[in-house]
Amino acid sequence: MITSGHELLELCEKENKSISEVVIEDQIKALGLTREELFEKMRVNLNVMKRAAKLAVEEDIKSVSGLLDGDAKRINERNLKGDTICGDRINRAMTRALSCLEVNSSMGRIVAAPTAGSCGILPAVLITVAETNNSSEENMIKALFTASAVGGIIAHNATVSGAEGGCQAECGSASAMAAAAAVELSHGSPEMSLDAAAITLKCVLGLVCDPVAGLVESPCAKRNAMGAVNAMAAADMALSGIKSIIPFDEMVMAMYKVGRSMPCELKETALGGTAATPTAIEISKKIFGKD
Repeated sequence: MITSGHELLELCEKENKSISEVVIEDQIKALGLTREELFEKMRVNLNVMKRAAKLAVEEDIKSVSGLLDGDAKRINERNLKGDTICGDRINRAMTRALSCLEVNSSMGRIVAAPTAGSCGILPAVLITVAETNNSSEENMIKALFTASAVGGIIAHNATVSGAEGGCQAECGSASAMAAAAAVELSHGSPEMSLDAAAITLKCVLGLVCDPVAGLVESPCAKRNAMGAVNAMAAADMALSGIKSIIPFDEMVMAMYKVGRSMPCELKETALGGTAATPTAIEISKKIFGKD
């Protein structure tokens, strides 16, 4: 098991391979699978991601609580009119991220990457960048292995749980995973992938987990959309040669320390932040019928 970014980069340099190839070989040895078997397992994840990323645009989906109801369609419709501030690519990514969260909140099938509450970021970025680069399905699958390496390192050394580390640990980790995958899909180096991952973590450091009514819907959906944008921006920075002054491993530890410093009210308890606003409290009463 690869447990640090430093170790990962050393292996990439020593073997002159991409992050995905190093991870694939590591997993073949660890799981005793053939390359084809390993790819098929990851292909299943990719197909679930693809479906979740478009389902809420193609069908009328409403969350169990009613808090999420058609936002993916709204962004998509505005984007199709061609009059957006962010442009087509970013709006496509936001549409896909919102779709995944709407599918999740309606009890649909998603890939927790790394969690259900952050499930829209990696699919949104991966599919949008692959579409732009005309990437093959095989390269998309390889990029998922790159993302898994970043997520695995974060989980090993810190946390991907909002209850333990705040939303920086969920949407932040997902953004880091997506940024690294986007860089590899765009033919960037392993160093660039980890620079992009580090940059994304810097930009969400301290982000609290404060779900309205304790549900993984609001502000989670919007944070997934913004997390996708964060990842794409960080990937472009890294691909431009911009380095993270603080290495990826150190940013992971910084994120973990910040998360441990947060009061419990800001870690998925719905007792602080957005969840403690008067409007959020009223929403919670309407949903659950009690004070």
